[in-house]
Amino acid sequence: RKMWEWLFICHALHERGLLAAGRRGLGFGVGREPLVALFARLGCHIVATDLDPLRAQAAGWTGTDQYSGEAAGLNEHGLCEEPDFSERVRYRPVDMNELPADLVGFDFTWSSCALEHLGTIEAGAAFVKNQMRAVKPGGAAVHTTEFNLSSDDATVDSGGTVLFRRRDIDGLLEDLGDAGYIVKGNFTPGETPAPRHVDVPPFSETHLR
Repeated sequence: RKMWEWLFICHALHERGLLAAGRRGLGFGVGREPLVALFARLGCHIVATDLDPLRAQAAGWTGTDQYSGEAAGLNEHGLCEEPDFSERVRYRPVDMNELPADLVGFDFTWSSCALEHLGTIEAGAAFVKNQMRAVKPGGAAVHTTEFNLSSDDATVDSGGTVLFRRRDIDGLLEDLGDAGYIVKGNFTPGETPAPRHVDVPPFSETHLR
């Protein structure tokens, strides 16, 4: 599933001409994802952020393969030449619930299934609205999240992972539109067998979307 998210983010930014030399990008909850190194290889200057080690440990992330805690773990696949990576990538601990005021002036921001881990649906929506302060005029923000396909009523609205309903996303898009942003949601579930596959333990090898 992560591969689909990463490709979606790349495509959305590419469509808008933002993956180019000299562009500035800000990634939230980056874990160990390869997008940081890929964007740096394309000439972008990136600030990669994630929880500080103590908070990440308390949240259970440090025991997984999804947390780096430093820039060195973000180029493990060698997607970017090391001198270029060191020059173009800066790592910074950031709590997505408490965004620093000095994170501004970026051409693009992104997160890959991170905002549903902020405690509540309301906190995830607040993050999306707050992080728009980091995007300069003409820029773009691309965020993926878990989506409840089963109900627009019953859901998981608090805890370690929450599930956004259609009405939650619609409300967020409306708020962003009222604030003057051009917004677009993608709710397409897909038409092929793989996107319609519901995986339960013991999990299959089907690549979930």
